[in-house]
Amino acid sequence: MAQRIDVKDLNVYYSAFKAVEGVSMSVDPRTVTAFIGPSGCGKSTFLRTLNRMHEVIPGGRVEGSVQLNGRDLYGKDVDPVAVRRTVGMVFQRPNPFPTMSIFDNVAAGMRLNGEKNKKVLQERVEKSLRGANLWNEVKDRLAKPGAGLSGGQQQRLCIARAIAVQPQVLLMDEPCSALDPISTMAIEDLINELKTEFTIVIVTHNMQQAARVSDRTAFFNLAATGKPGKLIEINDTDKIFSNPAEKATEDYISGRFG
Repeated sequence: MAQRIDVKDLNVYYSAFKAVEGVSMSVDPRTVTAFIGPSGCGKSTFLRTLNRMHEVIPGGRVEGSVQLNGRDLYGKDVDPVAVRRTVGMVFQRPNPFPTMSIFDNVAAGMRLNGEKNKKVLQERVEKSLRGANLWNEVKDRLAKPGAGLSGGQQQRLCIARAIAVQPQVLLMDEPCSALDPISTMAIEDLINELKTEFTIVIVTHNMQQAARVSDRTAFFNLAATGKPGKLIEINDTDKIFSNPAEKATEDYISGRFG
């Protein structure tokens, strides 16, 4: 199920403003890649290009290539909605649909894709909630509102919703920034479990989190405010944190700036 991502010479624009410049990288299947860097350096913007989510902002466009197992996600015949089914996303703040039950939150994407079979829906909802390590906590209240769960549970519900449509890649944009340490640990444990099935890319401002959960780490930076963000280096996480190739990476990780 998990697929490889290959990005080559990617520039990201919002109208005339170049937000990200010249990014090339590959992400292997069944790995976790973390994006780190100071605020405003383009890491979340770049993350959103991996499932064309940046296009929902007026003027959002790219130059360059993003391929999933060799298929160009920006090809003329490619439907952005189909891309977002293949490359799922979990956002910074938990965003369960407030008027929907826990069950309906998880089933929403499947129903949108045309699935009507009750047995299939029930089986996939249970599998997804188990996959998000939430089933035992909610199995007796599936008809209750998803918005009634705690913050950490809501984030795991959103992860269950994302994996229910069986994507091949899971993008996470600072998924723990609004959570307490115990909920953060639960999400990190979950990421380690999910990488056996999915290719995972996570944006985080938490250095320790990047070190704990990722196999590879990419450091982004920008020369000055208003300049485009750039990928400074990407390497195995152990190497980035112990012996980075670039001084800017070392300065950021050691807290000298950012």
